[in-house]
Amino acid sequence: MIKLLWLAVLASLACRMVTGRWPWQWLALRSADRPRINQARKVLGVPEGASRQVILDAHRRLVTTVHPDRGGTNERVHEANEARDILLVDLDSRSAP
Repeated sequence: MIKLLWLAVLASLACRMVTGRWPWQWLALRSADRPRINQARKVLGVPEGASRQVILDAHRRLVTTVHPDRGGTNERVHEANEARDILLVDLDSRSAP
């Protein structure tokens, strides 16, 4: 039993050293924000594996159509900005060491 505990501790430390996060942080990060991330993808109309440039281009296109100067509303612009921010944070968290 003690050997199994030591193996779990060593695996956790190795995970932390390689990825910069503890194993339980990966699980919490993925499950808690998944609905928000999916909603943000729907708002911007980008696929799941979208790159940073694709996200920024989709945001720019959406904002040009929903901007108040073009007949849109401030709420839609704020929604687009929040969706962009959520997806960029998720992208950064996936590529962080």
